[in-house]
Amino acid sequence: MSRRVLLHVGCPKTGTSYLQDVLFRNQKVLREHDILYPADRFDAHFLAALDLMTLPWGGLETEAVGAWDRLAEQVRDWHGTSIISHEIFARATPTQVARALESLGDAEVHLVLSVRDLVRQIPAEWQENVKHRSHITYAKFLRTIRDPARDSRIGSWFWAVQEIPDILDRWGASLPPSQVHLVTVPPSGADRGELWRRFSHAFGLEGLDLDLTAERENPSLGVPETSLLRTINQRVTSILAPPDYRPLVRELLAHQTLSRGVASARLGLAPDDHAWAQDLCRSWVEVMTSRGYDVSGSLDDLIGPDPGSFADPDVATADVLLPPALDAISALLVEGARLRAVEERLHEELREARDERDRARLTPSYRVKRKIVTSLEDSPAGRGTLDAYRRARGKK
Repeated sequence: MSRRVLLHVGCPKTGTSYLQDVLFRNQKVLREHDILYPADRFDAHFLAALDLMTLPWGGLETEAVGAWDRLAEQVRDWHGTSIISHEIFARATPTQVARALESLGDAEVHLVLSVRDLVRQIPAEWQENVKHRSHITYAKFLRTIRDPARDSRIGSWFWAVQEIPDILDRWGASLPPSQVHLVTVPPSGADRGELWRRFSHAFGLEGLDLDLTAERENPSLGVPETSLLRTINQRVTSILAPPDYRPLVRELLAHQTLSRGVASARLGLAPDDHAWAQDLCRSWVEVMTSRGYDVSGSLDDLIGPDPGSFADPDVATADVLLPPALDAISALLVEGARLRAVEERLHEELREARDERDRARLTPSYRVKRKIVTSLEDSPAGRGTLDAYRRARGKK
């Protein structure tokens, strides 16, 4: 029976993709230290989250059926520490939380929640919506966040996975404060290794020889790049199917190409929205300070950065959009050339296979066999003989 479970339930956009990639790639080393990260594929915990919360997700929910129960069984059977991690667990209802905790057996459960200030989270969530085919304007998204009644889908999702005290109320109500661990995302400009050090402390991974090479990340985009992607979504949403959108737009364009615009203006908040977000975060910090949770980092990190110059992505001009647009066209041309080469290679392999088949048909033995088969197919008894032969050869 597992002695201890570290259950990491969010929040999105807090370095979770990197954390999960490190855990997945270092499973063998972790096991040597009696730590289980149960995953036979990199998205195993994502599927478990979909299953636990019965969430629709572009058809993946059918693939996810039973994933949570399988994950929980592995955790119950493990003798040491287990880690479960995915950011969309944050939106689980109290009923789903109760089911999750109960299914982990008599293990000592520790809740881990990684958190970041709203000043950075709000722009990041809009950008994440854009990466998933949305073409909602930034202004409309901000109005929706500040008044969720405007759009129950966007607003309810945002606050379900970003309202820190509410997430802690749902997931941590039955746990003592000493078993609730907060990991704050360091301020912008902090040392790149600081977030990992905070994760490492919360998960008890300090001192382990882990490969921390980044292979799976969810890089951010600048203002013109996100604006361009939203414009592309307006054009292609109705003509590009979801299975094609992910590899071509989200992966090739957003993650592999447009995220390299490091000199671009970063997404931020207008002065009024900035002040509102900071005030709300200050009220959250007061709540969490009074509860006495274990904190890796500092709750002051949740206040967020000071206001800076605001670049509105809804009014990006053509000259600002031109550089990322040229980068996108270049990337698509290179991908088109690669796919043409693959297509030509497959056509060549098909021609070679047909030529080999045709040469085989010209041999005397093939003609004799073909004549025998044709004669047998002309009578019920012959067809029965052929069927018996094919079954014996495993061809039917």
